[in-house]
Amino acid sequence: MTELKSADQLEFEKPVLEIEKQIKELEYKQSHGEGDFTTEIKELKEKRDKKLVDIYSNLTPWQRVQVSRHPKRPDIEDFIKLLLRDSMEMHGDRAFGDDPAIATLFGYFDDRRILLVGHRKGKTLRERIACNFGCAHPEGYRKAMLKMKLAEKFHLPILTLINTPGAYPGIGAEERGQAVAIAESMRLMAGLRTPIVAVVIGEGGSGGALGIGVADKVFVMSNSYYSVISPEGCASILWKDSSKAAEAARALKLTPQDLLKFDLIDDIIEEPLGGAHRKPESAINAVRKKVDEAFAELTKFEIDELLDMRYEKLRKFGKWLEKNRV
Repeated sequence: MTELKSADQLEFEKPVLEIEKQIKELEYKQSHGEGDFTTEIKELKEKRDKKLVDIYSNLTPWQRVQVSRHPKRPDIEDFIKLLLRDSMEMHGDRAFGDDPAIATLFGYFDDRRILLVGHRKGKTLRERIACNFGCAHPEGYRKAMLKMKLAEKFHLPILTLINTPGAYPGIGAEERGQAVAIAESMRLMAGLRTPIVAVVIGEGGSGGALGIGVADKVFVMSNSYYSVISPEGCASILWKDSSKAAEAARALKLTPQDLLKFDLIDDIIEEPLGGAHRKPESAINAVRKKVDEAFAELTKFEIDELLDMRYEKLRKFGKWLEKNRV
């Protein structure tokens, strides 16, 4: 179980953290020969696990957004380390420069050669600033498109890992064609002649997420979200008050359960008890299993059949209710 520092603690997890503090104190005493607390430690761990079940089975949409942003949540670097071997990162868009907020790597996923494309947020403050906290510029999407075309040429399946609050909205990004880059990336992915699997591993915000999110199979980790806008952005527009983010999160229907209900995703990847930030390796292995199954299924289809299925999937996106007009 990963140790959480005070800066990483979520408010609604405080009862669990108090129990874990007691466990550590008893484990410390026992390791220093101050007594045998095996029974007490076991009871406290059972109490902690029960509390985690109670909390995480009743998360509000806003609390789920908070979990998706947890600084200890596994990011693309953790996924690369555990999912890929013999990988090589590719850089640049051949036009402006290299955007560190988008990572593109060729490597082996088990015994299958793939292209991995994903948002990079960075772990340290310096890295996060360099990556604009996962908010990509247009050169990031153009870099992704170049590498995806290369994957198509060599018949390599593509895995995208989505984790961004949204594309970078700065003046420079807009001047260099942010909206066009995202639109072109979506169009390209819709017709790529190779299997594509997308997984939302944290935040799935707006066009920044959609830019690498068009796929044959779309999965969302159970404590992630996928939405047209962040809750804070929605609250700022609707109520001119970003503090109403919790209310906006409810209205946006951004949880994995809502997304599955509306046929916007194919499935939910369940995280370990207490969220991916507690057991990152277990969470990544759950993603590995789901992606492996998806690739095994998709590669059975002829490419033209796969493209027809992808087209129909996009055409039927979402559900709506029509009422008779009087």
